[in-house]
Order: sequence, then C-alpha cells, then structure tokens
Amino acid sequence: MRIAFALIAGALFGAGLYLSGMTDTDKVQGFLDIFGAWDPTLAFVMGGAIVPMALAWQRARGGAPLAGGRFPQPASRQLDKSLFVGSAIFGVGWGLAGLCPGPAIASVTYGGLNGLWFLLAIGAGFVCAPAARRRLDSAATVT
Repeated sequence: MRIAFALIAGALFGAGLYLSGMTDTDKVQGFLDIFGAWDPTLAFVMGGAIVPMALAWQRARGGAPLAGGRFPQPASRQLDKSLFVGSAIFGVGWGLAGLCPGPAIASVTYGGLNGLWFLLAIGAGFVCAPAARRRLDSAATVT
C-alpha cells in the first residue's frame, strides 16, 4: 500500500512540476534573474505548494501517516556553516542548470540526455560529499 501511495504522489508531483513550468529551464532561470527579464510566475507555483503543505503539516502534527509508520523528525534545527554552504552550493547549481532535483527527475522522462547528465552530476555530488566533508573537518581541526 505504501508503494502505491508513493507512486501516486510521485506521479502527481511530476505532473504538477511539468504543468507549472518548473521543468522548463528557461522559465526557472527567468525566475532567478531578478535583475534582468524576471519571470515571477514560479513564485505563484511555490506559493501554491507552500500553503497546502503548511496546512497538511499542521493537521499531521501528532498524527501518523495514512500508510503507516511515523513521520520523520528533522535531523537538526541548527543554523550552522554546513547549512549555509550547502544552501549556497544548491542555489548556484539550481541557477546554472535551471533545475533542482525534483524537476530534474521529472525531466528525465521527456528531456533526454540533459536531465540525465544533471542527475548523474547530483549522484556524483552525493558520492563525493562525505569524503569532502571529512577532509574539510580534518583540515579545520588541524588549524
């Protein structure tokens, strides 16, 4: 049953990304270009996602998922250097590629090799990040 819910949710999410234009790299880059030809339409898409999600989290507080199990708790609420550096790297990648991971996954189904290359680069980042983190942490303790 959980897999069926996951497939339905994923299909709705992907369809919503496609219909809203979030998988169109030109539209996303136009949204990020606030000092140029800014396209504010994706702000409405994000607002349309944030409002129902906020309501859903309010309703779910203290409850359990429909398909069983428990809701995950945040790993940390601390605002630290890792959060800011990771956010900056994510933002630069989003701006350069015009896609974030959700739309990139959706674009693989119709976008051909560009979306696939992007996902491979994300995968390489996931693989390399722990080793880079260990090196940075050890360098910080030495100095």
